[in-house]
Amino acid sequence: MTADDKATSDRIAHLAAVVMRQPAASKTEKELAGSALAQHHTSKHTSVAIGKVAGHVLTDRQASAEAKELAGSVLAQVRKFNGASPQR
Repeated sequence: MTADDKATSDRIAHLAAVVMRQPAASKTEKELAGSALAQHHTSKHTSVAIGKVAGHVLTDRQASAEAKELAGSVLAQVRKFNGASPQR
């Protein structure tokens, strides 16, 4: 990893694992949690599709605090192509 790479922290990975075990967690929360877990201690980055989901969660007034925290972490790890942010 380079200095510009971001990684899922242990705290976010723990939160993601908790969300994955919650039967009442929404599909979106589980998608974000799965993405965060997939990036924990790996060089994987968030796909553009999941990045868009995360962006929507951050603007959703009814999204849970956990979902927004996962979304922020996942969104911070969207891979940039050619030095530019992915198109929205």
